[in-house]
Amino acid sequence: MYVGSTDSRGLTHCLWEIIDNGVDEALGGHCSHLEVTLHPDGSAEVHDDGRGIPVDKEPKTGLSGVEVVFTKLHAGGKFGGGSYTASGGLHGVGASVVNALSARLDVEIDRSPATQAMSFRRGAPGTYAGPGPDADFTPGSGLQKGARVKKGVTGTRIRFWPDRQIFTKDATYTFEDLAGRARQTSFIVPGLELVVRDLRGETPVEEKFRHDGGIAEYCDFLAKDEPVTDVWRLQGSETFTETVPMLDAAGHMTPQDVERDLGVDVALRWGTGYDTEVRSFVNVISTPKGGSHVSGFEAALTKTFNDAMRAAKVLKVSDDDVVKDDVLEGLTAVITVRLAEPQFEGQTKEVLGTPAARSVVRRVVAARLKDLLTSTKRVEKAQARALMDKVAGAAKTRIAARQQRDTQRRKNALESSALPAKLADCRSNDVDRSELFIVEGDSALGTAKLARNSQFQALLPIRGKILNVQKAQIADVLKNAECSSIIQVVGAGSGRTFDLDAARYGKIIFMADADSDGAHIRCLLATLFFRYMREMVEAGRVFTAVPPLHRIELSNPKKGMEKYVYTYSDPELQRKLAELSKKNVRWKDPIQRYKGLGEMDADQLAETTMDPQHRTLRKLTMDDVESATEVFEMLMGSEVAPRKDFIVAGGGGLAVEDLDF
Repeated sequence: MYVGSTDSRGLTHCLWEIIDNGVDEALGGHCSHLEVTLHPDGSAEVHDDGRGIPVDKEPKTGLSGVEVVFTKLHAGGKFGGGSYTASGGLHGVGASVVNALSARLDVEIDRSPATQAMSFRRGAPGTYAGPGPDADFTPGSGLQKGARVKKGVTGTRIRFWPDRQIFTKDATYTFEDLAGRARQTSFIVPGLELVVRDLRGETPVEEKFRHDGGIAEYCDFLAKDEPVTDVWRLQGSETFTETVPMLDAAGHMTPQDVERDLGVDVALRWGTGYDTEVRSFVNVISTPKGGSHVSGFEAALTKTFNDAMRAAKVLKVSDDDVVKDDVLEGLTAVITVRLAEPQFEGQTKEVLGTPAARSVVRRVVAARLKDLLTSTKRVEKAQARALMDKVAGAAKTRIAARQQRDTQRRKNALESSALPAKLADCRSNDVDRSELFIVEGDSALGTAKLARNSQFQALLPIRGKILNVQKAQIADVLKNAECSSIIQVVGAGSGRTFDLDAARYGKIIFMADADSDGAHIRCLLATLFFRYMREMVEAGRVFTAVPPLHRIELSNPKKGMEKYVYTYSDPELQRKLAELSKKNVRWKDPIQRYKGLGEMDADQLAETTMDPQHRTLRKLTMDDVESATEVFEMLMGSEVAPRKDFIVAGGGGLAVEDLDF
């Protein structure tokens, strides 16, 4: 659980648990040199010149500090506060876990006046009669005194032999992996010299790493492309309160509120390339899978760039916001946070879990990055402008690529799914602008073809009333020619597999006659979308057209009045006639009453029903899904009795003359 696996990866993790203890000393300013040696017998040795593990007796247990650290969980100096304000540990279990997984572990501590030594066998203290893990072992507690130590000389040497009962036979250390991590650590802890030495081969191999430039130098090292900006440093710190378990006087774990300091240090630069390289660290621990600090960094980047680019007019009002991928293009960044007792998701420490890190990093990065993007200094201003132009270019490329995919998707749909021949498609590939009119009858289709704008308006005719899908089984729906044609043309699937992003049109518009049959057709179409393509309705992309009922031709239109006036209901007609009479405007009798869309000329249909500048559309909404479901079930479902009761109850309110015969 603590080291992740029993293969080479877990073995290397054990070694880095020991190395990290020395690096923690360096973080506190107590260590400047650390050596890692791989011996031919399979053991690994770590030597640092830090303060050395405490050798005094621990009052609660009566054991030496060394024995407590290597045999008791939650006993590290970093646990519960005290020795370290920032460290790589999680539970204070690193040394004790490595000890438990070792066939033999030797530790030597240089602290004036003499070296103190202790050995362990699979976690139990004792003494060995000779070298190696197979020597005779005598259990026993206590430190062994060694040679005298000069005053001021301190340090710790730990050598361990992994337990092959635990680790696989082929588990081994890889020099390249250790050297890579040592190089990375030398960047994160400037001033610390790390030496990695491999004595296992015929020729010893050794590499030394020291980088005083810190993460800015690391950022430069990682970057492979030409720079757009210099390496920018974003630094800051904040405090937050965290509830953590701590040992009380009785030795019990009790939760207490602790105020933490969280320091943020980010080095970043943008280049001309397209790849993104982001490395994140908590204290000195690499978090390759990110965590709360990385999510805070990305959130700050996106929002700050959008605000700055709109303020600088790089993004116009009509432009979409840039997204995270646009900003990350060509970015090389090193994100480090330092805090006491970081909470990781697992002892392998690949993901930071401390929730407060997200908000702290977001605020620090947003404030410092805003200062750089809005700087009035000549160099920074020029770099910021070039960077914002690069991000805007990335956004345009992304949008163009999406449109290309949409074009290809539509092309593939047309080629592979044998769309109905009666579909009169539009030319535009812009899904957000395109419209699909579902038209009642072939006669109306002829007029609509002349009336539409073929650039973005598509037409699909249906014959009369489609299948009532509220009653029918799914197999019957898919077999039905009209229903399957609609689902096919929309292109986003149906039911659970419906994918709103795959829809081929931005608007779906029902266009039926302004009579009871037309209302019934619209109801059947609404039922189909509600049941099998509900996300279209929820997204507000389904509408019904509102064609006029009457056309009044004026005999003597006054200045500013149109020759033809359209009304959409009988009461509106009466009001309009009364208004015209009052203005002494005459009209030709008889007033034209449209019985269907086919009676209109193309210019009339375009002007009143299809032209976006003049038409009226009713949007289908779903403010109350449960009520809508009940109404659909009552009106269109297989139960006749509730529908009959509804009709009888409401029938008394209808006048005979209002019924359309």
